[in-house]
Parts: sequence; C-alpha cells; structure tokens
Amino acid sequence: MNAPTTPTALPAHQLQAVIFDWAGTLVDFGSLAPTQIFVEAFASFGIQISLAQARGPMGLSKRDHIRTLLEEPAIHAQWVERFGAAPGSKDIGALYERFMPMQIDKVGEYSQPIPGAIDTLAWLRAQGLKIGSCSGYPRQVLDVLLPLAAKAGIVPDHVVAGDELPAGGRPGPYMALANVLALKVGDVRACIKVDDTTPGIEEGRNAGMWCVGLTLSGNEVGLTEEALNKLPAAEREALRAGAEQRLRAAGAHIVIDSVADLPRAVHEIARLQREA
Repeated sequence: MNAPTTPTALPAHQLQAVIFDWAGTLVDFGSLAPTQIFVEAFASFGIQISLAQARGPMGLSKRDHIRTLLEEPAIHAQWVERFGAAPGSKDIGALYERFMPMQIDKVGEYSQPIPGAIDTLAWLRAQGLKIGSCSGYPRQVLDVLLPLAAKAGIVPDHVVAGDELPAGGRPGPYMALANVLALKVGDVRACIKVDDTTPGIEEGRNAGMWCVGLTLSGNEVGLTEEALNKLPAAEREALRAGAEQRLRAAGAHIVIDSVADLPRAVHEIARLQREA
C-alpha cells in the first residue's frame, strides 16, 4: 500500500459527519472474518462454496447475504441436488442459525484496527466531524466486536447493526440515515459514507451522501496486509484497479486504498462542496 499523506487541517467546510462500515473499513484488513464463516456454514450442510462466492454479496446483512448466495445458480443447483427442493425461508433461517454462533466465536480474532484508522478518527474529530458507523453484522456479533475495537481505540459516536432496523439493511439507505438521526446531522449532503463493499457504497448514494470506496484494505481485494505486500507490484496494481472499477460503478465519488488515506478524500470532498 502507498504511504498515507500526512493529515492537514481542513479549511472552512460544511461537512458534519463521516459514517463508516466496520469489517474491511475500520477493522479486519481484507474483511476476512465473515468470508470463511460463510464457507464453513454452507459446508456443514454439504454445500461447497468458494471464498470468492462467499465474498460476492458482502456488505448485505448476513441473512440477506445467505439468501443471495442461495440464489446464485451454481449454489442453488447444489442445494436442489442434495435436498431435492429449492431452498426456502426455513433453509435460510437454518443456515443463519448455523452461521451466527460460528461468527460470534470468530469475530474477535479479526478485531484489530486497520493501520491508520485510529489516527484518521482522531483527525476527523479534530475537524469537528461526528463519526457514525453501520455494519452488515448482526447486533449479537457487534456486541462481541465493539468492546474489543474500543479497547484498541476505535470508538465511533454511533453504531447501527445490520439486523436492527425494520426497514432492512443495505443497499437501502436505512442504516446510514439512522446515523443521521442519531447524530443530529442537519443535511445528508453534509455526510460522507466510507465503505469497502459495493452494497455499502450503494447505501450511501441511496442516502444522498458523498461516498468514498476503499480498495486494498477491504472485501474487493480480500487479502491480509501481509499477503498483499508480498504480491508483485503489477499484480497488486491490477487488484487495486479492479476494486476501484467495481466501487466506482457502485457510485463511489472517490476511491482510496484504505482508511489511512481518508483525510485526503475529505479534503477533496470539501473542495467539491465549496465549488458546487
């Protein structure tokens, strides 16, 4: 990854809040915690899915993630062949109940802050910005993750879980807008949504916010920092370019490598705001 630019003070601006995703954005470089658990949960039903397939719907609430995986033709065909019928709501529920304790058990192993996250949050607060967050994780998983993240220095002003809003989760705007209400932000156009997944970017756009996509630290590349740094430069650049293309197609206004680079993106958004 490129070295982040040293944050400088933000000139006069109208921005009020930054709303973050969690895995792959603030913690868990590569967004690894959810992916392997989906593979293992499906395998416990005799259904084989790849890590790439498991990553496909990342950013959705976990129940919706499972539903989307079961709609994927190859996975759907496996299910029909094994069980003699198309998967239904009871099957989604059974997979979800299998997934949840496995995810709760493992999420703590992936709670480390992404490099630069703590400094970036401190810089945002120094600029007078509020810090919200939302996640595809259910509340039960966040109840494990949040104290560990807080101990490491990641403490947003508000958190919304993927299963706690009756309206639903991503790509709808509801979790982002719940942050707007909780933080008492007066204008959605004064908010920045930061996410490493395409549904998370779509969420921000649907909420009327500026959106910043993250490439190398998140789901779209899906590698640990160590594995990423071992790649040849050309291969790393190809992964970055592919991730950027997908995030921009989802609606990201700006795309950066990781949260460490966010101050630069905030400066750019503030400039675009002033020129609008």
